[in-house]
Amino acid sequence: MTRYQNLASILSQRIEQGLYPAGVRLPSIRVLSKEHGVSITTVQQAYRELEDQQLVEARPKSGYFVSPLKTRPELPAVCSMSQCSLSIPQWDQVLEMVGPLKEGEITFVSAAPDVSVSSLRPLTRALSHLSQRHDLRTLSYDDVRGSLELREQIARLLIDSGSHMDAGNIMITNGCREALSIAVRCVCAPGDIVAVESPSFHGSLQLLHGLGMKVLEIPTDPVNGISVEALELALDQWPVKAIMVTPTAHNPLGYNMPLERRQALLKLAQHYDVAIVEDDVYGELSFGYPRPATITSMDDEGRVLLCSSFSKTLAPGLRVGWIAPGSYMNRAVHMKYTGSGSTASLTQLAIVEFIKQGHYHKHVRRMRGQYQRNLDIMTGWITKYFPCGTRISRPQGGCLLWIELDHGIDTQQLNALLAEHNISIAVGAVFSTAGKFHSCMRINYAQPLTAEIENAIRQIGVVIHQLLSRSGFGNSVK
Repeated sequence: MTRYQNLASILSQRIEQGLYPAGVRLPSIRVLSKEHGVSITTVQQAYRELEDQQLVEARPKSGYFVSPLKTRPELPAVCSMSQCSLSIPQWDQVLEMVGPLKEGEITFVSAAPDVSVSSLRPLTRALSHLSQRHDLRTLSYDDVRGSLELREQIARLLIDSGSHMDAGNIMITNGCREALSIAVRCVCAPGDIVAVESPSFHGSLQLLHGLGMKVLEIPTDPVNGISVEALELALDQWPVKAIMVTPTAHNPLGYNMPLERRQALLKLAQHYDVAIVEDDVYGELSFGYPRPATITSMDDEGRVLLCSSFSKTLAPGLRVGWIAPGSYMNRAVHMKYTGSGSTASLTQLAIVEFIKQGHYHKHVRRMRGQYQRNLDIMTGWITKYFPCGTRISRPQGGCLLWIELDHGIDTQQLNALLAEHNISIAVGAVFSTAGKFHSCMRINYAQPLTAEIENAIRQIGVVIHQLLSRSGFGNSVK
């Protein structure tokens, strides 16, 4: 953190703890400058950041005051149970989302991290140096399981998640998507049923349908995660072969599943002899420290297949992921060999250098802080510009916000109208196989939040108000 960000964080904590109640005048700029040993400019920047978060307000010739208490937006509703889905859902909308950007477009669609930060420069230098040295390792086939050095580094990183494994338990893949594909094919055959959270990442849903699987959506709470109780009922009624979950910094709801719920989920899988595919791609971006333990770390039977990548912590263009497939390693290696073969060596070796030189942990700490600050600011903007009654998730990690609008709003129609303003969002319908979440959307808050981004959020709010007015459910603009 910079000095002003650190000061803003201290003041924010004091406000949240009630040390500075609503309406109270905060210490003057000069007093804080002297108290914390920082410049007047630093204090001014800290107060501006708190203004952006709507925690404080400036009053001419009077100073800064704690903002009046605001009611926190309600959380998104929990969906109902659905039947198994057989058809490939919403592919046209997904294809449109992953298409090229239009010139000048402001998009909130992807789940990409901020790759513009200076803490990634050592990684780009490592890539450059490896290329310039004409290292033959970067031009040759590698072990189909991936670089041994990288697998050893990943094993060390996994200690923070409670997992203790060696390089032999890990295989490198082309991003997390290939890891998930291998995991599912290890435990399922076409036509088998996979239970998933609802809402669930659209890429995982498309993957399952592409592999010929049936999808059973399980109600998912925006705080506690997948309903273990509903899942148990489903396991009693359906021959489920695997459970696919993202228990840490879930995409799109952002929750961290409580430890006792993770333990209950694993116990349920053991009782019904079902495999768990654990997507931990956002695990390192959990705001709290230490980060939550993976379900894999609690598994002593090898039934949990852990999948992750560097796509969210570093950069998606690296295309380096991994899988720790538990007792399914031999099958996983064979599928990797018959599928894509070995993963490109250059990016693997660059990541090894990045981690070994101590840059990885510094970078991830920086991104966690940035995303947490951005979350506060983005939530404030949405609360300010969107209609009353808008429901907003409260992510505990990652860079994604799930928003539920009035049920009279179809976000597919909203997105079409936003295209006229060169703005795009991720529509809620693609996060379900059963046509749910038509009034929801997902927004990425990873990038630096500029005035241009705020204006885009304001414009989205204007269009939502217009749609509500046309339908006869309009609210006055805030």
